[in-house]
Amino acid sequence: MAKKIKVALIFGGKSVEHEISIRSAKNVAAQIDQDKFEVIMLGISKKGVWHLNDSVDSDMEQGSPVAITLNAEAPTLINLKNNQALAIDVAFPILHGTDGEDGAIQGLFKALNVPVVGSGVLGSAVSMDKVISKRILRESGVPVANYLSFSKSEKDAIRYSWVVAKLGLPFMIKSASLGSSVGVSKVKNETDFAKAIEEGFKYDSTIIMEQFIKGRELECAVIGNATPKAAIPCEVVLVKDYDFYTYTAKYLDDDAVRIDLPAKIEEKYMEKIRLTSIEAYKALRCEDFARVDLFLTQEGRVYINEINTIPGFTSVSMFPMMWQHMGMSYTELITELITQCLDRNAAQKSLETHYTAVN
Repeated sequence: MAKKIKVALIFGGKSVEHEISIRSAKNVAAQIDQDKFEVIMLGISKKGVWHLNDSVDSDMEQGSPVAITLNAEAPTLINLKNNQALAIDVAFPILHGTDGEDGAIQGLFKALNVPVVGSGVLGSAVSMDKVISKRILRESGVPVANYLSFSKSEKDAIRYSWVVAKLGLPFMIKSASLGSSVGVSKVKNETDFAKAIEEGFKYDSTIIMEQFIKGRELECAVIGNATPKAAIPCEVVLVKDYDFYTYTAKYLDDDAVRIDLPAKIEEKYMEKIRLTSIEAYKALRCEDFARVDLFLTQEGRVYINEINTIPGFTSVSMFPMMWQHMGMSYTELITELITQCLDRNAAQKSLETHYTAVN
């Protein structure tokens, strides 16, 4: 019998998306192929303390404190209650937002020579930052909405009339490096403007203001490395009176939206969305998997909204559902993502890390 691959499933974290991470990780733990993989549960508390756990839940601090040996030749986890060493073959972070999707944890495991499922340091960092990602996408010829960005030090100099002249009304204000619609507001007037700036800067030191794109909201799942492939996209249809796809509409109100999978759009737009999603994925140096969020206007224009390098894996998340629609079960999807990661890591190991000058 083949030896099981030891997968460190990492969840929780110091992010405002802590609870969503737990919900996603629960599904991964339940659906992973137990015949192929041995799962090591690593919960990170809201304070940033790591614990070994027997299951995925919010009470992670009841688990054992854990340390990591700083040895790239033999990285291990140390259970600090009994000093037991646990070897790991691959890390699978299901961490949304800060310290999870921004390249931080990817850098930690890269330095320890542990393969990490998902985009690496570069792809994670640039995709997480809405300002940097839009600059790269625009430079790459991938369509994005017009935008402005401001740091917290510029807050008092931001003028409503100037922003309206640049972006029109309404427009969106977002924290630059968050997901799940946290720190996002739709601005229709000057009163909204002041409140939205406060909300955006509550969670980030940079905010982005974007032209409001009136169009259909679509999501497209992408997996792969050298030759990424895109699933048939779905459409998120708001059926209740929300201004946009808010956190409440996503996670707390089961009747807020209808998901059309596949999206009810013409075939020519279906292919355009899939190709644009792959272009964006490649431009931002994504690896293994990501979910691309897009808009389709009435005139048939496609705009990238953002890319999520660790999309949700909850029971209502569209990333796994889109691949299920393509004939890949949840369990098969998880296996594919881990396999891609290990294959990519094996290819990278062939690169030289030492240089000897030739006289």
